[in-house]
Amino acid sequence: MIGGPVREISMPHSLSTPVHSELLIRKSRFIACVQPVADRAAAQQVVAALWRAHPDASHVCWALMAGGQSAAVDDGEPSGTAGRPMLEVLRHQDLEGVLATVVRYYGGVKLGAGGLVRAYTDAVAQALAGAERVPIVARRAVACIVPYALEGLLRRELAQAGAEDIEVAHAAEVRFSFALPADAVVAFRSRVQDAAQGRVVWSDAG
Repeated sequence: MIGGPVREISMPHSLSTPVHSELLIRKSRFIACVQPVADRAAAQQVVAALWRAHPDASHVCWALMAGGQSAAVDDGEPSGTAGRPMLEVLRHQDLEGVLATVVRYYGGVKLGAGGLVRAYTDAVAQALAGAERVPIVARRAVACIVPYALEGLLRRELAQAGAEDIEVAHAAEVRFSFALPADAVVAFRSRVQDAAQGRVVWSDAG
């Protein structure tokens, strides 16, 4: 089977742009940001940039939901009082591909575990209150094999359909793998099969 089985990835909502908010709680500043990110590597770059921008901060805590991965980082706060509450906010709001960060400047007054949980939760929730959510289209991975004579036809159909993640391998025939919106796959296959007069071999089960 070329390209493996059909994979359908259904993601709820992400955010259109970064949104910031700030809370002042008993002299501590909590500077929150929620933003779209692709993966953990991108999230770590954002966190590193925050440390460069706030070298005197006490903590840079963060939470991530992206690409099936999650993270909850307390960054020196008592375990479970920062990253985990932030992550729960993202989960409860059904978000994916989103990074939440909170930069804390300690104000000299301890908040206690419960106070910290509320502070980090409220900081992220306040930022999300001003964020624009965007639906993430469920995509489906598809693969097929065509004769060389049909390579151009398939490339044109893929471009017209807005296919992504296109990979092409040339061997005895031409092997394509790509991703389409899940609800467009059946019509795409039917259209291509008609245009190719049945000479496309679909190598997935979808």
